[in-house]
Amino acid sequence: MNGKKISKIPYGQLGIIVHESCRDLGNKVDKYIVERRKKGLQENKDVYQLEELQDSYIIKSGIIRFANGEAKGVLRESIRGKDIYILADVGNYSVTYKMFGIETHMSPDDHFQDIKRFISAIAGKARRISVIMPMLYAGRQDKRNTRESLDCAMALQELEQLGVENIFTFDAHETRVQNAIPLIGFESLHCTYEIIKTMIETEKDLVVDKSRLLVISPDTGAMDRAIYYAGVMGLDVGLFYKRRDYKKVVKGKNPIIQHEYMGSEVAGKDVLIVDDIISSGESVFDIARELKKKDARNIYVAVTFALFTEGIEKMNQYYEEGIIKRLFSTNLTYIPEQIKKAEWFREVDMSYLLSLLIDTLNYDESVSPLLDATQKIKKLLESKKRED
Repeated sequence: MNGKKISKIPYGQLGIIVHESCRDLGNKVDKYIVERRKKGLQENKDVYQLEELQDSYIIKSGIIRFANGEAKGVLRESIRGKDIYILADVGNYSVTYKMFGIETHMSPDDHFQDIKRFISAIAGKARRISVIMPMLYAGRQDKRNTRESLDCAMALQELEQLGVENIFTFDAHETRVQNAIPLIGFESLHCTYEIIKTMIETEKDLVVDKSRLLVISPDTGAMDRAIYYAGVMGLDVGLFYKRRDYKKVVKGKNPIIQHEYMGSEVAGKDVLIVDDIISSGESVFDIARELKKKDARNIYVAVTFALFTEGIEKMNQYYEEGIIKRLFSTNLTYIPEQIKKAEWFREVDMSYLLSLLIDTLNYDESVSPLLDATQKIKKLLESKKRED
């Protein structure tokens, strides 16, 4: 073999099926993988890498819609023996189709159905199928409080029955939902490193010191996340407890009566509110106002998914009034242009991490280093202290 050695053996030839809901993110992920593999071959010329280097790993595919709203998934090239990754954003409401001539926005149910259509089109010919849903389908319907459906568990079991071997998501609302599929892979990744990095790069006046910055959890459910942020950043943590009216249900939720704060002194400090999702934003707005009453300095908000289901008018108002200074959120779900252009918004790009995840899995290597970014965060903060 002319002194060369074999290395980097892939599980199968890589193929990425990118749903229309995830087109921009998928293209970025694909670009990173192509660049990484070309660079790897150039730097290791003494190594045989058993792969066919491509200019793109995206499989030509699509969803065809009939006039009555029915659809079918189509693959326009062979996937036989390939290691397939299906990337879809079930939260992208901007994707539309025509049903009886009416422009119809796709719901999470529609997107999930399309994922199953692609799996059906593969028809068992792929060597392995992995599904990457950055926002977990039905992730907030993961436990039963009364006579109600368990949509998330049922969806995961459907994917298992269809032959999916691995499911990847980000900041799952309740990771114990994986108990529904104990025999296949399920991983919930976190965006902590990327969010902290973006904060440090964009907020030059932000000082990461416990005398200057405080981490806040907006409710008991987000406390573990807040404790992790505070732990790796060396900060104190505070908690807001939601007092709800359990006699009423408004828009599917028990309305919040009052937010009660527990934690160290807020006055004069910058505050970082961390959570997995902003839906309407009402909880964050209420908490931000309470923090301002306690003389908090600058208020930053960091979330994985910023939905703003009732529009951004109130967020604009809170920014203009100086209540919330900045919102950090990822591009793992659809972000409208009006949010991207807002002065208060900073996008956290997750495409590099996703490309690293797919690249690592395709070579059947451990993803454990990608699941725990503690050391990377500490190095990042140490580097910032040296610069300061």
